[in-house]
Amino acid sequence: MQMIFNFKLHLYSFMLTSAILWLNIDQKPASKTEFAIIDFQEFEKMTMASSEKLRVYNFWATWCAPCVKEMPYFQQIQEEDQDIALIFISMDDGRKPERVTTFMERRKITSPVYLLNDVDYNKWIDKVSTDWSGAIPATLFIKADGSRFFHEGEVSYEELKAMIQKLKQ
Repeated sequence: MQMIFNFKLHLYSFMLTSAILWLNIDQKPASKTEFAIIDFQEFEKMTMASSEKLRVYNFWATWCAPCVKEMPYFQQIQEEDQDIALIFISMDDGRKPERVTTFMERRKITSPVYLLNDVDYNKWIDKVSTDWSGAIPATLFIKADGSRFFHEGEVSYEELKAMIQKLKQ
């Protein structure tokens, strides 16, 4: 009798666990920020893709205090304006991507983040913009028509908002 009871208990437990797993199978995991390690060619393909939105590529690093300071401004504007596509491009060491992912989690970054792991900066900095000295923070804006605007240096919330408004006209 005890053996039948144990069997039924295990059977019910198995059925309950199976039902819970089955019910959760179609649920997406908790939203995580998109993160990938890319080289410059992959970045260049991203910038060449067509988009109806104003694309904003912000170059930053976890060790760059001005970069970290301005990140919330970019996030806030992205939340306020659905007509822009914000993409963070990390310039951190590609051998230690966990620094970036930890930073993203702590700062609750919701926009896509790509770690640009292409250490030959002198080969590609001018391809991003001939105005870029290589210093960060830096931001590349690409309009729907493909025209580009580049800004090197830290921005305040007001400056960023004004730049975006001007580019959207």
